[in-house]
Amino acid sequence: MTRTVFIDGAAGTTGLEIADRLAKRPEFKLATLNEARRKETAARQDALNQADFAILCLPDDAAREAVALIDPASNVRVIDASSAHRVSPDWTFGFPEVVGRQGVAEARRVSNPGCYSTGFIALLAPLVRDGLLPADWPYTCHAISGYSGGGKSLIGRFQGDPDIAWRGYALNLGHKHVPEMRAYTGLTRDPLFSPAVVPAHRGMVVEVPLPLASMTGAAAPNDLRACLASFYADSAVVRMAGEADGELLLRRSREPSDAMELHVFASADGSQARLVAMLDNLGKGASGAAVQSLNLMAGLPETAGLRLPSL
Repeated sequence: MTRTVFIDGAAGTTGLEIADRLAKRPEFKLATLNEARRKETAARQDALNQADFAILCLPDDAAREAVALIDPASNVRVIDASSAHRVSPDWTFGFPEVVGRQGVAEARRVSNPGCYSTGFIALLAPLVRDGLLPADWPYTCHAISGYSGGGKSLIGRFQGDPDIAWRGYALNLGHKHVPEMRAYTGLTRDPLFSPAVVPAHRGMVVEVPLPLASMTGAAAPNDLRACLASFYADSAVVRMAGEADGELLLRRSREPSDAMELHVFASADGSQARLVAMLDNLGKGASGAAVQSLNLMAGLPETAGLRLPSL
Protein backbone atom coordinates (compact mmCIF):
# COMPACT_ATOMS: atom_id res chain seq x y z
CA MET A 1 0.00 0.00 0.00
CA THR A 2 1.41 3.36 -1.04
CA ARG A 3 0.83 6.33 1.27
CA THR A 4 0.77 9.92 0.09
CA VAL A 5 3.03 12.34 1.97
CA PHE A 6 2.84 16.13 1.65
CA ILE A 7 5.81 18.09 3.00
CA ASP A 8 4.74 21.63 3.79
CA GLY A 9 7.97 23.61 3.70
CA ALA A 10 9.80 21.20 1.42
CA ALA A 11 12.17 23.92 0.21
CA GLY A 12 13.94 24.18 3.58
CA THR A 13 16.93 22.16 4.76
CA THR A 14 14.94 19.60 6.76
CA GLY A 15 12.21 19.33 4.15
CA LEU A 16 14.68 18.76 1.34
CA GLU A 17 16.38 15.93 3.26
CA ILE A 18 13.08 14.23 4.05
CA ALA A 19 11.89 14.57 0.44
CA ASP A 20 15.12 13.09 -0.86
CA ARG A 21 14.80 10.10 1.44
CA LEU A 22 11.13 9.42 0.66
CA ALA A 23 11.53 9.86 -3.10
CA LYS A 24 13.62 6.67 -3.11
CA ARG A 25 11.01 4.60 -1.26
CA PRO A 26 8.10 2.87 -3.05
CA GLU A 27 6.01 2.82 0.14
CA PHE A 28 5.43 6.56 -0.20
CA LYS A 29 4.30 8.95 -2.89
CA LEU A 30 5.24 12.60 -2.49
CA ALA A 31 2.51 15.15 -3.14
CA THR A 32 4.21 18.33 -4.37
CA LEU A 33 3.26 21.89 -5.26
CA ASN A 34 5.20 23.82 -7.87
CA GLU A 35 7.07 27.00 -7.01
CA ALA A 36 4.16 29.21 -8.01
CA ARG A 37 1.67 27.40 -5.75
CA ARG A 38 3.65 26.20 -2.74
CA LYS A 39 2.84 29.37 -0.74
CA GLU A 40 -0.82 29.59 -1.82
CA THR A 41 -3.06 28.94 1.16
CA ALA A 42 -5.77 27.18 -0.85
CA ALA A 43 -3.29 24.90 -2.59
CA ARG A 44 -1.58 24.00 0.67
CA GLN A 45 -4.91 23.36 2.36
CA ASP A 46 -5.97 20.95 -0.37
CA ALA A 47 -2.63 19.14 -0.24
CA LEU A 48 -2.70 18.89 3.55
CA ASN A 49 -6.20 17.45 3.69
CA GLN A 50 -5.78 15.00 0.82
CA ALA A 51 -2.53 13.43 2.05
CA ASP A 52 -2.22 10.36 4.25
CA PHE A 53 0.64 12.07 6.08
CA ALA A 54 1.71 15.71 6.29
CA ILE A 55 5.16 16.71 7.49
CA LEU A 56 5.51 20.36 8.51
CA CYS A 57 8.97 21.84 7.98
CA LEU A 58 8.00 25.39 8.79
CA PRO A 59 8.65 28.17 11.32
CA ASP A 60 6.55 27.83 14.45
CA ASP A 61 3.81 30.31 13.54
CA ALA A 62 3.49 28.91 10.03
CA ALA A 63 3.24 25.39 11.46
CA ARG A 64 0.35 26.47 13.69
CA GLU A 65 -1.34 28.04 10.67
CA ALA A 66 -0.88 24.84 8.68
CA VAL A 67 -2.50 22.77 11.42
CA ALA A 68 -5.43 25.21 11.44
CA LEU A 69 -5.93 24.52 7.72
CA ILE A 70 -6.57 20.83 8.37
CA ASP A 71 -10.22 19.80 8.42
CA PRO A 72 -10.99 18.03 11.72
CA ALA A 73 -12.72 15.33 9.68
CA SER A 74 -9.63 14.74 7.57
CA ASN A 75 -7.73 11.48 7.99
CA VAL A 76 -4.34 13.12 7.52
CA ARG A 77 -1.76 12.37 10.21
CA VAL A 78 0.79 15.07 10.96
CA ILE A 79 4.47 15.24 11.92
CA ASP A 80 5.53 18.75 12.90
CA ALA A 81 9.26 19.44 12.69
CA SER A 82 8.90 22.89 14.29
CA SER A 83 8.87 23.57 18.03
CA ALA A 84 5.25 24.78 17.97
CA HIS A 85 3.70 21.67 19.52
CA ARG A 86 6.52 19.89 21.38
CA VAL A 87 5.04 20.27 24.84
CA SER A 88 1.39 20.32 23.79
CA PRO A 89 -0.70 17.67 25.57
CA ASP A 90 -2.57 16.97 22.33
CA TRP A 91 0.59 15.94 20.50
CA THR A 92 2.86 12.92 20.89
CA PHE A 93 6.55 13.68 21.25
CA GLY A 94 8.37 11.97 18.38
CA PHE A 95 11.11 10.26 20.38
CA PRO A 96 9.94 6.63 20.30
CA GLU A 97 12.86 5.30 22.35
CA VAL A 98 11.80 7.54 25.26
CA VAL A 99 8.01 7.93 24.96
CA GLY A 100 7.31 4.46 23.54
CA ARG A 101 7.10 3.17 19.99
CA GLN A 102 3.45 2.18 20.25
CA GLY A 103 2.43 5.69 21.26
CA VAL A 104 4.13 7.16 18.19
CA ALA A 105 2.75 4.44 15.93
CA GLU A 106 -0.84 5.19 16.98
CA ALA A 107 -0.58 8.98 17.13
CA ARG A 108 -2.37 11.32 14.77
CA ARG A 109 -0.23 14.31 15.71
CA VAL A 110 3.51 13.89 16.33
CA SER A 111 5.93 16.69 17.20
CA ASN A 112 9.52 16.09 16.10
CA PRO A 113 12.06 16.73 18.90
CA GLY A 114 14.58 19.53 18.65
CA CYS A 115 18.11 18.55 17.70
CA TYR A 116 19.84 19.66 20.91
CA SER A 117 17.06 18.38 23.13
CA THR A 118 17.28 14.96 21.48
CA GLY A 119 20.76 14.50 22.93
CA PHE A 120 19.88 15.98 26.31
CA ILE A 121 16.72 13.92 26.73
CA ALA A 122 18.42 10.72 25.57
CA LEU A 123 21.07 11.14 28.26
CA LEU A 124 18.99 12.29 31.22
CA ALA A 125 15.49 10.84 30.83
CA PRO A 126 16.36 7.21 31.67
CA LEU A 127 18.66 8.20 34.55
CA VAL A 128 16.13 10.53 36.20
CA ARG A 129 13.31 8.06 35.56
CA ASP A 130 15.22 5.29 37.35
CA GLY A 131 16.21 7.55 40.26
CA LEU A 132 19.92 7.46 39.47
CA LEU A 133 20.05 11.24 39.11
CA PRO A 134 17.96 13.79 41.03
CA ALA A 135 15.11 15.54 39.21
CA ASP A 136 15.61 18.79 41.14
CA TRP A 137 19.29 19.39 40.29
CA PRO A 138 20.17 22.61 38.35
CA TYR A 139 21.62 20.83 35.31
CA THR A 140 23.84 22.52 32.75
CA CYS A 141 23.97 21.53 29.10
CA HIS A 142 26.77 22.57 26.74
CA ALA A 143 26.27 21.81 23.05
CA ILE A 144 27.72 22.57 19.65
CA SER A 145 26.15 22.04 16.26
CA GLY A 146 27.03 22.26 12.61
CA TYR A 147 25.62 25.33 10.91
CA SER A 148 23.06 23.46 8.78
CA GLY A 149 20.77 23.37 11.81
CA GLY A 150 20.19 27.10 11.40
CA GLY A 151 18.68 26.78 7.94
CA LYS A 152 19.52 28.67 4.78
CA SER A 153 20.34 31.98 6.45
CA LEU A 154 22.93 30.54 8.84
CA ILE A 155 24.33 28.24 6.16
CA GLY A 156 24.85 31.29 3.96
CA ARG A 157 26.44 33.25 6.78
CA PHE A 158 29.00 30.56 7.61
CA GLN A 159 29.78 29.73 4.02
CA GLY A 160 30.11 33.42 3.19
CA ASP A 161 32.38 34.24 6.11
CA PRO A 162 35.13 31.62 6.57
CA ASP A 163 36.57 33.67 9.43
CA ILE A 164 33.80 32.53 11.82
CA ALA A 165 35.30 29.91 14.14
CA TRP A 166 32.56 29.70 16.80
CA ARG A 167 29.14 31.28 17.28
CA GLY A 168 27.60 31.33 20.74
CA TYR A 169 23.95 32.32 20.90
CA ALA A 170 20.79 32.20 23.05
CA LEU A 171 22.77 34.33 25.47
CA ASN A 172 19.55 35.60 27.05
CA LEU A 173 18.96 31.99 28.20
CA GLY A 174 15.63 31.76 26.39
CA HIS A 175 16.31 28.98 23.88
CA LYS A 176 13.12 27.38 22.51
CA HIS A 177 14.34 23.83 23.23
CA VAL A 178 14.40 24.33 27.01
CA PRO A 179 10.70 23.53 27.67
CA GLU A 180 10.95 20.11 26.01
CA MET A 181 14.33 19.44 27.62
CA ARG A 182 12.70 19.87 31.00
CA ALA A 183 9.36 18.22 30.23
CA TYR A 184 10.63 14.92 28.82
CA THR A 185 13.38 14.35 31.36
CA GLY A 186 11.10 14.90 34.36
CA LEU A 187 13.18 17.77 35.73
CA THR A 188 11.63 20.21 38.19
CA ARG A 189 13.58 23.23 36.94
CA ASP A 190 14.91 24.51 33.65
CA PRO A 191 18.43 23.40 32.70
CA LEU A 192 20.98 26.10 31.95
CA PHE A 193 21.49 25.58 28.24
CA SER A 194 24.57 26.87 26.41
CA PRO A 195 24.43 26.19 22.63
CA ALA A 196 26.97 27.17 19.97
CA VAL A 197 27.60 26.67 16.26
CA VAL A 198 30.92 25.65 14.69
CA PRO A 199 32.09 25.77 11.04
CA ALA A 200 31.03 22.24 10.13
CA HIS A 201 28.01 21.58 7.93
CA ARG A 202 26.49 18.83 10.08
CA GLY A 203 27.07 17.03 13.34
CA MET A 204 26.33 17.78 16.98
CA VAL A 205 27.77 17.16 20.44
CA VAL A 206 25.59 17.58 23.53
CA GLU A 207 27.18 17.39 26.98
CA VAL A 208 25.81 17.36 30.53
CA PRO A 209 28.55 17.73 33.20
CA LEU A 210 27.80 16.09 36.54
CA PRO A 211 29.50 17.00 39.85
CA LEU A 212 28.37 13.68 41.30
CA ALA A 213 30.00 14.17 44.70
CA SER A 214 27.80 17.22 45.28
CA MET A 215 24.56 15.65 44.03
CA THR A 216 22.47 14.01 46.73
CA GLY A 217 21.28 10.61 45.60
CA ALA A 218 23.38 10.46 42.42
CA ALA A 219 24.57 7.04 41.34
CA ALA A 220 28.11 6.04 40.45
CA PRO A 221 29.31 6.47 36.85
CA ASN A 222 29.28 2.73 36.16
CA ASP A 223 25.64 2.57 37.24
CA LEU A 224 24.76 5.50 34.97
CA ARG A 225 26.46 3.76 32.06
CA ALA A 226 24.73 0.45 32.79
CA CYS A 227 21.33 2.11 32.98
CA LEU A 228 21.72 3.82 29.61
CA ALA A 229 23.04 0.64 27.99
CA SER A 230 20.06 -1.32 29.27
CA PHE A 231 17.50 1.33 28.38
CA TYR A 232 18.62 1.51 24.74
CA ALA A 233 19.58 -2.16 24.35
CA ASP A 234 16.80 -2.80 21.82
CA SER A 235 17.41 0.35 19.78
CA ALA A 236 19.23 0.29 16.44
CA VAL A 237 19.33 4.10 16.47
CA VAL A 238 20.45 5.13 19.98
CA ARG A 239 23.57 3.29 21.07
CA MET A 240 26.05 3.26 23.92
CA ALA A 241 29.45 3.85 22.35
CA GLY A 242 32.59 1.94 23.19
CA GLU A 243 35.42 3.39 25.20
CA ALA A 244 36.97 6.53 23.71
CA ASP A 245 40.75 6.92 23.60
CA GLY A 246 40.91 10.23 25.42
CA GLU A 247 39.13 12.41 22.88
CA LEU A 248 36.01 12.78 20.76
CA LEU A 249 36.19 14.33 17.31
CA LEU A 250 33.48 16.04 15.29
CA ARG A 251 34.80 15.96 11.75
CA ARG A 252 33.82 18.31 8.94
CA SER A 253 33.72 15.30 6.62
CA ARG A 254 31.22 13.43 8.82
CA GLU A 255 28.92 11.24 6.73
CA PRO A 256 25.15 11.67 7.19
CA SER A 257 23.85 9.40 9.93
CA ASP A 258 20.61 8.77 11.80
CA ALA A 259 22.33 7.08 14.73
CA MET A 260 23.10 8.69 18.08
CA GLU A 261 26.05 7.64 20.24
CA LEU A 262 25.99 8.05 24.01
CA HIS A 263 29.05 8.24 26.28
CA VAL A 264 29.60 8.35 30.05
CA PHE A 265 33.04 9.64 31.04
CA ALA A 266 34.16 9.79 34.66
CA SER A 267 37.02 10.88 36.86
CA ALA A 268 39.17 8.17 38.41
CA ASP A 269 37.52 8.59 41.81
CA GLY A 270 33.98 8.74 40.39
CA SER A 271 33.29 12.16 41.87
CA GLN A 272 32.62 13.75 38.46
CA ALA A 273 31.14 12.58 35.19
CA ARG A 274 30.39 13.91 31.73
CA LEU A 275 27.39 12.61 29.80
CA VAL A 276 27.91 13.12 26.08
CA ALA A 277 25.66 12.50 23.06
CA MET A 278 26.94 12.68 19.49
CA LEU A 279 24.45 12.85 16.65
CA ASP A 280 23.77 14.35 13.25
CA ASN A 281 21.68 17.51 13.63
CA LEU A 282 20.02 16.73 10.28
CA GLY A 283 19.67 13.00 11.08
CA LYS A 284 18.31 11.91 14.46
CA GLY A 285 18.20 15.64 15.21
CA ALA A 286 15.71 16.45 12.42
CA SER A 287 14.98 14.59 9.17
CA GLY A 288 15.98 11.14 10.35
CA ALA A 289 13.76 11.44 13.41
CA ALA A 290 10.80 12.45 11.25
CA VAL A 291 11.32 9.47 8.94
CA GLN A 292 11.62 7.15 11.95
CA SER A 293 8.28 8.39 13.31
CA LEU A 294 6.70 8.20 9.86
CA ASN A 295 7.79 4.57 9.55
CA LEU A 296 6.13 3.69 12.84
CA MET A 297 2.95 5.60 12.00
CA ALA A 298 2.73 3.84 8.64
CA GLY A 299 3.21 0.41 10.19
CA LEU A 300 6.60 -0.10 8.54
CA PRO A 301 9.91 -1.25 10.04
CA GLU A 302 11.16 1.52 12.30
CA THR A 303 14.57 1.78 10.65
CA ALA A 304 13.43 1.62 7.01
CA GLY A 305 15.33 4.19 4.97
CA LEU A 306 17.50 5.28 7.89
CA ARG A 307 21.27 5.70 7.65
CA LEU A 308 22.69 3.60 10.46
CA PRO A 309 26.43 3.02 10.10
CA SER A 310 28.17 0.67 12.49
CA LEU A 311 29.88 2.22 15.51
